Amino acid sequence: MNHPISRRALLQSGALGVLAVGATSKANAAPALPIIDTHQHLWDFKKFRPPWVNDEPKLNHPFAMPEYLAATKGLNVVKTIYMEVDVAEKDQNLEADTVAEMCQRGNTPLVAAVISGRPNSPHFKEYVRRFKGSPYIKGVRQVLQVPTAPKGLCLQPEFIKSVQLLGELGLTFDICIRPTELSDGIKLADACPHTRFILDHCGNATARNPHHDQWKRDMAEFSQRKNVVCKVSGIIKTVPAGANPTQELRPIILHVIQSFGADRVMFGGDWPVCNLGSTFKGWVGSLKEIVHDQPIANQRKLFHDNAAHFYGLK
Repeated sequence: MNHPISRRALLQSGALGVLAVGATSKANAAPALPIIDTHQHLWDFKKFRPPWVNDEPKLNHPFAMPEYLAATKGLNVVKTIYMEVDVAEKDQNLEADTVAEMCQRGNTPLVAAVISGRPNSPHFKEYVRRFKGSPYIKGVRQVLQVPTAPKGLCLQPEFIKSVQLLGELGLTFDICIRPTELSDGIKLADACPHTRFILDHCGNATARNPHHDQWKRDMAEFSQRKNVVCKVSGIIKTVPAGANPTQELRPIILHVIQSFGADRVMFGGDWPVCNLGSTFKGWVGSLKEIVHDQPIANQRKLFHDNAAHFYGLK
């Protein structure tokens, strides 16, 4: 990618107005698999306000657990993992403490969290060391496809050292990077062999991607790194308005599963951002239809078992 894309462009890449198609009768007849949602966003403006939502009218209001529970009602979501929301650096400790407290209360499906971090920050090491051994804080993410994250950021020496430290502390790192820069993520994974990585959003694939062939090659190469798993999430928002999400996303998802294998893929809802393209229920329905022909054991791995194993959830 020659020019950085804005968060608005990323979120809205042809997705607004997509109708939730949901599952066909085949998928509706499938067993009600338990779901661990590995990519749940929440933000309470009384606690912290992600700066980027000011430019997103559809997301520029609080999204709390009651709304999430309503959006996922009847889908058998048994556990969720909070995903950081790109808060300002000054709010990172507050975000971490807020979600850890929610997990500790144990009165919602939220059981763990991936928190915000800036591995290139001089304060990162001090910040992240306090989460070693936390039963709730499982990893760190910095969004790398926004204009404020220049190409090659994740390959700077300080960044690499910090991500290596995550492995030493037993914490993971989520790679959320431009789809044309997946090779940088591969180099980062190679430089940090003792750190476990999650590649978000199918490598930020997009429906009708003009660089689809490059994406396919890079994803196949990425899958050769055994310290990397891939999150099947996020991509529902890229489906063009009026198109059928199941048909549009099938080639992407099947390539990811074929590349990474049934044991290294995990479902993520990406709520409420998924609402820009469909609904949580519509996204689950489309994904279930796409993987309907997979063995039921593999479907359960995708929606539940792999996440439970990877994050050490009881």
